[in-house]
Amino acid sequence: MRILALETSTEYCSVALWQDGNVSSRCELVGQKHSEVLIEMLDGLLRAENVKLAQLDGIAFGKGPGSFTGVRIACGAAQGLALGADLPVVGVCTLQALAQASGRDKVIAALDARMAEVYHATYEKRGGEWVTVCEPNLCLPQHAPQVAGTCWFGAGSGFALHGAALNERYAGQLAGSDAQAVPQASAIAMLAALRFAAGDGLDAAQAMPLYLRDKVALKTCERV
Repeated sequence: MRILALETSTEYCSVALWQDGNVSSRCELVGQKHSEVLIEMLDGLLRAENVKLAQLDGIAFGKGPGSFTGVRIACGAAQGLALGADLPVVGVCTLQALAQASGRDKVIAALDARMAEVYHATYEKRGGEWVTVCEPNLCLPQHAPQVAGTCWFGAGSGFALHGAALNERYAGQLAGSDAQAVPQASAIAMLAALRFAAGDGLDAAQAMPLYLRDKVALKTCERV
């Protein structure tokens, strides 16, 4: 099985190709230029692996949460490619991708959501599969949902910008953190491969982003 994955929810742009358990990927820090580089990155990866779009079994994308524009770019690109090649799609939560890439079994994923908030979720691997302990949510870091037990690992930019508040919230429960971790297409591909194998692929028209928030900026009076 071959799965093409793309992830553009942060300032990084990444693509990956999953081929029967082997993953090839590319990742670049592009700021806000995802729309300019994504297709070229995808084409370059497929050419390097000598794989054509028609040879794929599905397309996966990071569905969010994350940058409003970035999440839309990934979803739109996945839809366009899937429609053109008549392929199913799978959207993967970016927070679960952080958990997958962490190499840990108990993960508190937190991405900076701006406006002093974080996108947050918690995951635990049981029997080799991820279980969502706390569903993706938008919250103030000091009010992040509590977790039970210890040996949790923090992952994501939320720990870079709101580390003090999150470390206090989970005092005595964290075994460490990676504040530089970002969602990667390679992790998206691994998670999506399981979904495709289970028959969870969707028609391209059903691909939907996960925003968690409708409001993207504070009013002037709110900033004051």
